[in-house]
Amino acid sequence: MYFKVQDELYEVEIVKKLTTRNTYIRVKDDLTIYVTTNTFVPDREIEKLLKNSINSIEKMINTKKKKEEYENNFYFLGKKYDIVYTTDGSITLGSDKVFLDKRIDLDKWYKKEAVRIFKERLDYNYEKFSRNIPYPSLCIRKMKTRWGVCNIKDIKVTLNLELIKKDISCLDYVINHELSHLIHANHSNSFWKVVEENFPKYKETRKILKDY
Repeated sequence: MYFKVQDELYEVEIVKKLTTRNTYIRVKDDLTIYVTTNTFVPDREIEKLLKNSINSIEKMINTKKKKEEYENNFYFLGKKYDIVYTTDGSITLGSDKVFLDKRIDLDKWYKKEAVRIFKERLDYNYEKFSRNIPYPSLCIRKMKTRWGVCNIKDIKVTLNLELIKKDISCLDYVINHELSHLIHANHSNSFWKVVEENFPKYKETRKILKDY
């Protein structure tokens, strides 16, 4: 079965099981529309459901395309660079191009840059923070569902390595967000007031990060 979205045809993969009570639709990384449903649900009902869910399917497809485009390009501190592959064993940033040897482990390079830049921004934001808080230790690692984490017990802030690809304002927001947890552990109104004290444009920046 194929289904048209934005004038493009997408393959529909249907998996029917006796144990499945409801029907679920998701879009896989290869842009296949994946439907799981009960064994006794006829295909015509699935087609009807797909038509009724066109807006959400379109959104899922656009999200997947945006993610693929993001992952297949080179970003550093919010700027996209065209990739020029070399064999000199290094990474060099130009004004709008990055000269990159394919053999280089990009995650290691990003981590090295993040250790320096994240520490600088943590120090900067800590010094101007509006409340009296202890200075936290810093951890950097890849995370799938969070941009940052604050361990109040250990007084440790963990930042997502992917922030090295975002604009510096996104990094500053996440740092201020996590520092604010050293005042309020939850996400109460009082917490957000502390965030706003230190990062007035937090709502706009949150939206940028949510769109990722």
